[in-house]
Amino acid sequence: MVNQRADVGWQSSKSDSSGVSNSGESSKESSRCSTPVLDADRTDRLRDKMKRRIESGDHWFSLEFFPPRTASGAVNLISRFDRMGSGGPLFIDVTWHPAGDPGSDKETSSMMIASTAVNYCGLESVLHLTCCNQTKEKITAHLNKAKRLGLKNIMALRGDPIGEDWVEEDGGFNYATDLVKHIRCEFDDYFDICVAGYPTGHPEAESYDNDLRHLKEKVDAGAHFIVTQLFFRAETFLRFVKNCRAIGITCPILPGIFPIQGYHSLRQLVKLSKLEVPEEIMQVIEPIKDNDAAIRSYGIQQAVEMCKVLLASGEVPGLHFYTLNREVATIEVLRQLGLWAEDPRRPLPWAVSAHPKRKVEDVRPIFWASRPKSYIYRTQDWDDFPNGRWGNSSSPAFGELTDYYLFYLKSKSPKEALLQMWGEELMNEGSVYEVFTNYITGQTNPSGHKVMCLPWNDDPLAPETNLLKDELEKVNRRGILTINSQPNINGKPSSDPIVGWGPAGGYVFQKAYLEFFTSSENVTALLQVLKKYEPRVNYHIVNVQGKNITNAHEMQPNAVTWGIFPGREIIQPTVVDPVSFMYWKDEAFALWIEQWAKLYEDESPSRMIIQYIHDNYFLVNLVDNDFPLDSCLWQVIEDMFALLDSPRETQEEGNQLTSG
Repeated sequence: MVNQRADVGWQSSKSDSSGVSNSGESSKESSRCSTPVLDADRTDRLRDKMKRRIESGDHWFSLEFFPPRTASGAVNLISRFDRMGSGGPLFIDVTWHPAGDPGSDKETSSMMIASTAVNYCGLESVLHLTCCNQTKEKITAHLNKAKRLGLKNIMALRGDPIGEDWVEEDGGFNYATDLVKHIRCEFDDYFDICVAGYPTGHPEAESYDNDLRHLKEKVDAGAHFIVTQLFFRAETFLRFVKNCRAIGITCPILPGIFPIQGYHSLRQLVKLSKLEVPEEIMQVIEPIKDNDAAIRSYGIQQAVEMCKVLLASGEVPGLHFYTLNREVATIEVLRQLGLWAEDPRRPLPWAVSAHPKRKVEDVRPIFWASRPKSYIYRTQDWDDFPNGRWGNSSSPAFGELTDYYLFYLKSKSPKEALLQMWGEELMNEGSVYEVFTNYITGQTNPSGHKVMCLPWNDDPLAPETNLLKDELEKVNRRGILTINSQPNINGKPSSDPIVGWGPAGGYVFQKAYLEFFTSSENVTALLQVLKKYEPRVNYHIVNVQGKNITNAHEMQPNAVTWGIFPGREIIQPTVVDPVSFMYWKDEAFALWIEQWAKLYEDESPSRMIIQYIHDNYFLVNLVDNDFPLDSCLWQVIEDMFALLDSPRETQEEGNQLTSG
């Protein structure tokens, strides 16, 4: 089980192969202040979340996806997880396709897609697992792997036969009931188990009543909840629930909802599920079968009306949607039902992971604010995670980031789109300044394209950053290439739609923060200017070779975000940590090459320009510690430019920094 000690911090974050902590600190030095986890949904099991929602009468929804066939499809699906996750699903599930090597490490496998949803998208995930073409030993291996990857929910299914008829597997299972029993036997109570129900009876069942008895056997064997096959009439499902309750099935039963989105997809799904579409639906669809927009519109309204009846019945705690990896129709149905949440209040200022061992994590360095998946990847081998406070930094155990090709770390945009945004051809450093500026302003570039992302941020500008838009535009135009920033905040409500986070009734605070790349000439002047802002402003300035200059404590982190909430200790979820900044530095500089320079041919002028910036520019972070006052960081930059524009030569510290 996960060790939930109170001394979770740098020092206990990763052990070497001998089991000895990388820290040399004493137990006294490594003690930590542990704070309550902000959101119970991060720690509760899925069955507990369901129970709590049922008791409160709070309806939920969940979403089903299938693994894509291609690597680019995997990138797109993870982006869809992020978008659809914003609506507040209780969980998602990922189907298991025996022909697609579902338990492998391939980026298109069921195992990897479900693991990515948990670890990198923060989504409670249910992995389908079938008996088809698998021995008992192979199934056990898959379950062990799922557990290791942080998956803790399984949908146990017999599965469809690969051919026309089911073929018994020697040493395997032929019924979902046996699979449920096996999971319970081998893994005790670790996994929450879901099983499938069939409102009209399984097509291979001897009878409807016989199928109900088999369903009860699955529940009695250890299943916690049921998700049903799709259906087209509310009364079909409600009759099924009534019959289940009559024979003693008491667990939650979730209806499988399929918003009709197209004529051909409907026919294909009906063929696979061996269902009949009611005549009244076919009479509407047949005349418009070649008009996908009209069918989608009808499908949305049909699903909405059916779901309203289900929710009003008092028998349905939540709805499970078969998305077909699409989002428009499902989101529209949920919006019309009032179930699409998009609560702007976040549990923490950064994207959380749903991995069980990270459930107490509530502190991270600010540097990865726009690259949370990278941070999670680089810290995936830690045994414990900071909780309550970061603590003094010792030897951090960040994993190397060399796998920029991994589908959950790649840009969502293809190479062609990136070139359109960042320039088919760069003329000089000013061309790069223009790319950054256009990202900030949202204006189109000379070729008529909007810059929607940068190597350090794969998403459009965050609402919080928009508060700084005018100032950011000014400095980026002059070569202060910003990659991370936050405004100072002094006691805004935690419910604030832009900067709020954490439980209701709290107040959040921030120190102004600015992180950017800039030239050695600018750094020379900046160092002179910063003298008059000490100790109000802390800074770290480093080049790609690791030459570092700072006025901050070499081991002491600086809290830059914190919150105060009713009945809780102060939470400080982001810090500027001097040691982890040096690890971030490697990644930040590498992105110039890995995601930008490599778009161009070797030795091309465009590539040489990016290479020059990578080799000669500095990465700077500035913190204004006086958060109740207006940020002085913009004045620091103004003073730097004023010094550069003056006739006086002040090079001493700059020469010291850049000549090494």
